[in-house]
Amino acid sequence: MSKLIKKRKPNRSIGGDIALYIFLILVAMVMVFPIVYAVSSAMKPLDELFKFPPRIFPQHPTFDNFSDLFVTMGKSGVVTFSRYLFNTVFITFVGTAGHLIIASMGAFVLAKYEFPGGKTFFKIVTVSMMFTGMVTQIPNYLIINKLGWIDTYWAIIVPAFAAPMGFFLMKQFMEGLPTSLIEAAKIDGANEWTVFSRIVMPNVKPAWMTLIIFSVQGLWNNRASTFIYSEERKTLVYALQQIQAGGIARTGQGAAVLVVVMIVPILIFVFSESQILETMASSGLKD
Repeated sequence: MSKLIKKRKPNRSIGGDIALYIFLILVAMVMVFPIVYAVSSAMKPLDELFKFPPRIFPQHPTFDNFSDLFVTMGKSGVVTFSRYLFNTVFITFVGTAGHLIIASMGAFVLAKYEFPGGKTFFKIVTVSMMFTGMVTQIPNYLIINKLGWIDTYWAIIVPAFAAPMGFFLMKQFMEGLPTSLIEAAKIDGANEWTVFSRIVMPNVKPAWMTLIIFSVQGLWNNRASTFIYSEERKTLVYALQQIQAGGIARTGQGAAVLVVVMIVPILIFVFSESQILETMASSGLKD
């Protein structure tokens, strides 16, 4: 009997574990290098930015590039930096919230209910993922122009509601949720909204956290120059990229622009990733 319950030994040796950790460390260094180089470039004086061969870390770190950037933004003309920031935050927040609500509610219906045309509708959503934004840009513009949304926030927000990736992700994840769990909640007297908000959504947290990451990254980095023409409605990324294109004299400010643009998506990804891993480890369900 003691032989049958003998402790199982791992297949890898100590040398194999060391090699695996070394490999993972090298991969991590390769992935984090662009971020480190971007931040260090933003902290370099102008003369160090043009040194050859380039150095990874600044010899005389400074925050002058960031201060110069905000001064330039303040002198840019009619619109202040805070206005550009508000436009971007508003578009990102409303677009992400609407996308999350519509995608999750639609996915719940398709994943847990049978109705005529449901499978056909999901096939249409799947096919729509094959087309990039460049392919659909002209019909999107014509539709938005017909609705009278050109040069408004809704020209960017409403199309974000219908992004097919979030719908597909939520539907596939909800299909793995046990139907017995939903039926038990209904037997206890829960209505559809209670089942959706208190049973389904907490148990598919990894899916909607991932959806938030993708949506925020897409909307935060959206220049919106195709649909928005008024300066007071333009996004922060558009304004920063105009400064970045100001020539050699603004090379330092351009490096600072890169950090400002990427800092929000990276922070959201870092904080959301930990919650996704924790949820996936602690909320497994079996039918």
